[in-house]
Amino acid sequence: MKVLDPSISYTFSKIFELNIIAEDLAIEFGYTLTRKRLNWTQYQGELDRIDELRDRIDEILPYVSLSTEIARREILISPVIVDLIHYTKARIRIEYPIKVTEQLQGNLDYLIESKNQLLVIEAKREDLDFGFTQLVAQMIALDQRETENKSDYILGAVTTGKLWEFGLVNCATKQVYQGLDSYRVPEDIEPLMRILVQILTAQITLDLD
Repeated sequence: MKVLDPSISYTFSKIFELNIIAEDLAIEFGYTLTRKRLNWTQYQGELDRIDELRDRIDEILPYVSLSTEIARREILISPVIVDLIHYTKARIRIEYPIKVTEQLQGNLDYLIESKNQLLVIEAKREDLDFGFTQLVAQMIALDQRETENKSDYILGAVTTGKLWEFGLVNCATKQVYQGLDSYRVPEDIEPLMRILVQILTAQITLDLD
């Protein structure tokens, strides 16, 4: 059964509002979805600002309301993104517009590109389940867009600012993976940052069997 009406134009945010299960959306576009622990390799080098980042977030949390998506992006997500660029020197696009089809279009909150990988990050105020459905649509759109340098994987993260979850698309097999692990900010800021840095600076080494 179709979950999207082919006669209707959708944006990524509209797909989020439809409350579609991620697996059903993947099937809609000819992909399959598997949920599993992804066991990301963590970057082993020095992170010279990680303690400062954790302290800055800890210091401000008692004084700010995180009831809106804008507040979460400014206080929790943007500092992580800024330090991620510091470590990786990757290129970042914010509110990046993309249109592949009438069903795969909209703005990407953060699109980060390095010579090794492509990473899309979707910020949500709440509801990571349907936020992941939106992320699936974005990763599939990046996989299907016309580009000279095709990636082996499209990587993604959906986050409320306080909680991060990961997914990826194997472009060759049209397989979507939804990670079962969650990472909290600021409690898990170091392993989270080590995963993000590793994603952008090295080849993917996950066992996806």
